[in-house]
Amino acid sequence: MKRLSVIICCYNEQATVREVIEKTQKVNLGSGWDREIIVVDNDSTDGTREILQKIDDPEIKIFFHERNLGKGASIRTGIANMTGDYMIIQDADSEYEPAEHARFCRFVDEREPAAVFGSRILGGQVKYEYAHAYLGVRFLTAMTNFLFGGRLTDVATATKMVRGDLVKALNLTCSGFDLDFELPDKILLSGNEILEIPIQYDPRTYAEGKKIKAKDGLRALLIMLRDRFGLSPVWKEQESDLRVRQDSAENVV
Repeated sequence: MKRLSVIICCYNEQATVREVIEKTQKVNLGSGWDREIIVVDNDSTDGTREILQKIDDPEIKIFFHERNLGKGASIRTGIANMTGDYMIIQDADSEYEPAEHARFCRFVDEREPAAVFGSRILGGQVKYEYAHAYLGVRFLTAMTNFLFGGRLTDVATATKMVRGDLVKALNLTCSGFDLDFELPDKILLSGNEILEIPIQYDPRTYAEGKKIKAKDGLRALLIMLRDRFGLSPVWKEQESDLRVRQDSAENVV
């Protein structure tokens, strides 16, 4: 029996977080799989926390950060508390479909990869609300492949599935959206291959709550240079402080 740890990160997702959790629970992962759901709230102020505080379910663990530490810190909290053979990242908005988890599990059963990412490019239906977002992802993907020897089509995808023992050994340090790039950097540096499968993607606008900005792309590039060449970013001390705070997140379920 394999266990899948679904890490759901949320910040001000009152409109969708409950639905995403319910959809996740309804997914039949297939024979030979069970699941735990780890929800990490990043100090939401819109009522998301209150929704999560009402959840009482043995399949779900909920953690609350004491302040907004960034999406990467939420993922690291989930990794630190997971018990699964594999983990998969699931956003708390409506851009990514939890039903895809079953396909990932079938792919693991067939191929036993160290990591498998969901690509928004494979399959021929590319959907982006903003041209700068599409071009930025293409550039960062090309840089990842060039610097780390990958063969990815979509490094910035949120849906990343990684073997549990591997992800715990990577010593991830990033606390923002840059962890989405540190994760593949370090997987590839460890000598493991990242495979991809096509996924559905329904992008939202900034007015609808999209949070990643152009400056996050620049920071992602700096993280790549750090990981490839050992450069120390100017925010190193801040990351260390966030690691301490992340480790002390309160588990309320």
